[in-house]
Amino acid sequence: MKSSADFFFGAVVAILIFTGIAAFKPQGTAVVYQYKQFTSIESVVPAGLGRSRIIISTTDGQDIGKDLLNLYSVAGINFKNVASNDNIIVQTVNDYTKEGWELYDVTTGVQSPSDKNTQGIYMTRYLFRKPM
Repeated sequence: MKSSADFFFGAVVAILIFTGIAAFKPQGTAVVYQYKQFTSIESVVPAGLGRSRIIISTTDGQDIGKDLLNLYSVAGINFKNVASNDNIIVQTVNDYTKEGWELYDVTTGVQSPSDKNTQGIYMTRYLFRKPM
């Protein structure tokens, strides 16, 4: 009897020691990412007089622009332009993901000079990352 109790006690101690060692085992190195971002700026200016674009800043400091359509026309909000802009932005996101980039964060902002002014912009930043 004593030998089976000793065996059981030894097995329990071995399991506890193994579990303790596994719990404190280093978890490998952290993943290092590279980041890439583009910004869409959509103008809120009546009569279609604003300028809307996607701005992509490359690693060598060049700015690449893609034209977007203005959200407003003479008659008000132009929903075809909204849909067109959505398609261009989604295509840009799809192009990045095909290159292995993961959409990591999206940040939005609105700017208007005053609450009585009908002009302003919608700005959205799309941040991508991929392991180096």
